[in-house]
Amino acid sequence: MTLWHYFQWEARIFSEPRFSELGEFSILLTLFLPLFFHLTPESEEFGPVFLQEPDDAIFSLDSDDKKVIMNCEARGNPVPTYSWLINGTIVDPGGDFRYSLIDGNLIIHNASEAIDYGRYQCRAENSIGSVLSRDALLQFAYLGAFSGRMRGAVSVREGQGVVLMCAPPPHSPEIIYSWVFNELPSFVAEDSRRFISQETGHLYISKVQPSDVGSYVCQVKNTVTNARVLSPPTPLTLKTDGVMGEYEPKIEAHFPQTVLAAKGITVRLECFALGNPVPTITWRKMSGNIPKKARLRKSQAVLEIPNIQLEDSGSYECKAENTRGGTAFRGHLQVYTLPQWISMINDTQLDSGEQLRWECRATGKPRPTYRWLRNGEPLNSQSRVEMVNGELIIHRLQQTDSGMYQCIAENKYGAIYSSAELKILASAPMFSTNPVRLIATVGKDVSLECRPRASPKPRISWRKSDRRVQIMLLRNNTLRIINSSRSDEGSYVCRAENQFGSAELTTMLLVKEPMRVELNPVRVEVTVGESVVLSCKVTHDPSLDVSFLWLLNNQPLNTQQEGGHFEYIQTQSSTADLMIRSILLKHAGKYGCHAQTSADSVLAEAELLVRGPPGPPGVVIVEEITDTTATLSWSHGVDNHSPITTYNVQARSPVSLGWQTVKTDPEPVTGNMESAMAVELNPWVEYEFRVVATNGIGTGDPSTPSRAVRTKEAVPSVAPANVRGGNGRRHELVISWEPISEEFQNGEGFGYIVAFRANGTRGWKEKMVTSADSTTYKYRDETFPPLTPFEVRVGVYNNKGDGPFSEVVTVFSAEGEPREPPSEVQAFAISSSEIKVIWKPPNPGPGRPQAYEVSFWKDMEQEEMGKKKRTTGNETTLLLTGLEGNTQYLISVKGFNSAGQGPASSPIKISTKKNAPSLPPGNLMWIQEGNNVSLSWDPVKARDNESEVIGYKVLLRQEGRGHSQVMRTPNSAVVLTLPEGGTYIIEVRAVSEGGEGAASAQVRVLTSSGKRWLGSHSLGGFSDLRMCAYGNRLDCFHIIPL
Repeated sequence: MTLWHYFQWEARIFSEPRFSELGEFSILLTLFLPLFFHLTPESEEFGPVFLQEPDDAIFSLDSDDKKVIMNCEARGNPVPTYSWLINGTIVDPGGDFRYSLIDGNLIIHNASEAIDYGRYQCRAENSIGSVLSRDALLQFAYLGAFSGRMRGAVSVREGQGVVLMCAPPPHSPEIIYSWVFNELPSFVAEDSRRFISQETGHLYISKVQPSDVGSYVCQVKNTVTNARVLSPPTPLTLKTDGVMGEYEPKIEAHFPQTVLAAKGITVRLECFALGNPVPTITWRKMSGNIPKKARLRKSQAVLEIPNIQLEDSGSYECKAENTRGGTAFRGHLQVYTLPQWISMINDTQLDSGEQLRWECRATGKPRPTYRWLRNGEPLNSQSRVEMVNGELIIHRLQQTDSGMYQCIAENKYGAIYSSAELKILASAPMFSTNPVRLIATVGKDVSLECRPRASPKPRISWRKSDRRVQIMLLRNNTLRIINSSRSDEGSYVCRAENQFGSAELTTMLLVKEPMRVELNPVRVEVTVGESVVLSCKVTHDPSLDVSFLWLLNNQPLNTQQEGGHFEYIQTQSSTADLMIRSILLKHAGKYGCHAQTSADSVLAEAELLVRGPPGPPGVVIVEEITDTTATLSWSHGVDNHSPITTYNVQARSPVSLGWQTVKTDPEPVTGNMESAMAVELNPWVEYEFRVVATNGIGTGDPSTPSRAVRTKEAVPSVAPANVRGGNGRRHELVISWEPISEEFQNGEGFGYIVAFRANGTRGWKEKMVTSADSTTYKYRDETFPPLTPFEVRVGVYNNKGDGPFSEVVTVFSAEGEPREPPSEVQAFAISSSEIKVIWKPPNPGPGRPQAYEVSFWKDMEQEEMGKKKRTTGNETTLLLTGLEGNTQYLISVKGFNSAGQGPASSPIKISTKKNAPSLPPGNLMWIQEGNNVSLSWDPVKARDNESEVIGYKVLLRQEGRGHSQVMRTPNSAVVLTLPEGGTYIIEVRAVSEGGEGAASAQVRVLTSSGKRWLGSHSLGGFSDLRMCAYGNRLDCFHIIPL
């Protein structure tokens, strides 16, 4: 344990709660903390390393905050200080009040383009050295105003081309151009005839039309500030001296002769021509094809290539053509890349006098060049310094060569920096631990190490008891003693010295008798589920402590992850047992008992064999397949130390319920066999097969399934079941059956043969149904009467031939739709929204109704506007609901069955009752005495369009329950007897022929066992009720109405 880790441990120990009650804690902390902080890894000095370097920035001159911040942050020990350079000149915050430094960040107040535009670099420096950041370009965003001078009109002939100049104002950085036609927000729409160049800003019209006449204004937008300005208008007029004839294209807008583009950006190549007729633009790459990722924009006037790569370089041509001729422009696209590192330099420590060799490599186009900095200053070639193509060599290093070095790879498009610290070591020898105690065993080789920290490398010598030792000294200054014995015990001293000093390391060597380990039993066989104990006994020097580690197949055994199967048992210091409970197959293997002392370690091993069910057999292979059999083969799996007795063959198909055991030939399949035939399979079914092995202990896991195979086709062997029929329309014979599942179709081209004949006839009519999913066949013949009996049977077929027919059943043809309407239709108004309709069925005969449909509509409406309601069966009564009150309806009834609808009865008229009273009972008053409540209210008076009140309904329910008790009364008062104990809610509704009226306000009444209640209240004025309870004393309280 290093001192650093030691004090981390000490700090944890003394901060535990059991120490917080001791006064010694503050003393311990005072003693240890100075040393603790002195030893932390952060105390090691190192040069500046950038955490954040300045980035390119664009500052808007229109910003309210006239302050620019260039960021820079580095770590180092000591903490770095910072300075800045602009265009290679040191910035002096003390001499210019506009500059200030906060940490490493440079803040520029009242920034202006004239003074502050340029490239900035941050320098971070401490006592180790200094480094320069990459440079960052500071630009300023602004957009000036157009000249206020009026622009002259442009006059052209109809059919002639024209270019309207934008002449943008001063700006930075890029701007976006658009043109306004006549007035905002009417912008010029670009198409094959009109084009706005984002390079020049000009508006190009290839062929002027009368609709183009008007005023044009150029609008520019700054991409950073989003500021917009408008140019003075440019009028466009048509000359009156005639129309321009057709002429060949002339390219007016095109990309530069040479286009330079950085790798990864999107490149836009423009090409637009004037001409009459309007020219079409086409593009091509002179060497190779235009990249597939390229897109044509603005009616092919712009070729856009996203994420440009080196292979996209080359010559591109745009061609403008019309019926009068064509012209072309060709330019070269050149892709460049910024430098990117392949290899960088790393921090290095070397002894004085050694040689430094650093190499940095970068890619880029053009190829980068290299230069070197030391502590931020250019490094020049000297007698000891060589710099060639990114390689730096310094011979015979000196202490003055220490510092921060930077390799810069650059081309004309950018530069990248790689930084590293060079530390020249110069120190006297020092040993981290001294003395060292080493314990060895008799007969073993012993190595005594001597590894001091020193620079330059020290000279090493060994001695024992003041005399020099020459026993096998290895190349790394380690002293090796072969076949050690007791006589080799003693103190060994390693001496290291260089020009800065010397140091000695003393190693105390003790030689002990070797340890012996015995593990029993050495080999044991058990069955799955049994338990066993492995005992490990050690003989060793009593002065040494021994520790044990159990291994399984050379891996440490973790008892916590084994589900309680393993338990360590140690009753004596020299004995360790391993209990294995409820053994599983995976517990078989080689167990090791690893015993260790400070002198040596010994491993003893034992083998555990576990008998269990067999492992899965090898992959099943389908050797041959027929329509009902499959010949299978497999390989034996592990028998887990118990011979395999039988194999079970299983199959699975898309229509089976999981894996099913299949019959085999031979039956059974014995354990020494590796093939069998699965028999009695279904034809034309896709099967997977697997095999499961069994031995005397149990059945094992199944094999991996075979590939899916389909059995051969065969004639169908299963006839349809549940053949039946009936219903349908007049003159129809409907025949139905249960479909045959795919499992029993036995081949492709499966269908059904429907055979039928009228009772008493000889010949069968057969019809083919080609869909395997069909369940019904309908035969129509106008000649046979309703309910004609037919003999019916259904067979099956496929491409291999015809299969069996079902048993013959009798099926009747359809009986036809009802012939007569229902009779004696009557209707009764139940309420303002309900009418009950009753009728009698038509006379018995063919076309019996299966159900009825009631049509109802208002007297002033057409029947088609009405509604319909059907019975669920052949009931002869139906309640119509949701009707309007005090309204006359017309009602008719018709029967229907599967063949169709019968005639409707003659409409009858019936009016709903008037609506129920809309006013609720008011001014409720009640007097409560014990459990009796006398309740009264003002009678409800119906309006002219409402039904007269014929009584009242009083609803009583206990609070918290849904069930209500109902009491009816013709009067406006009632006496209620409430059960003892509980809170009850009462409400009143008026009852009329039109139904129930609105509910009154709710009354809440409390009753309690053994108490008597008196009280009165009126809901008319909404005042509260003072209630008094007579028990042992008088208690009064208020009840607030709901």
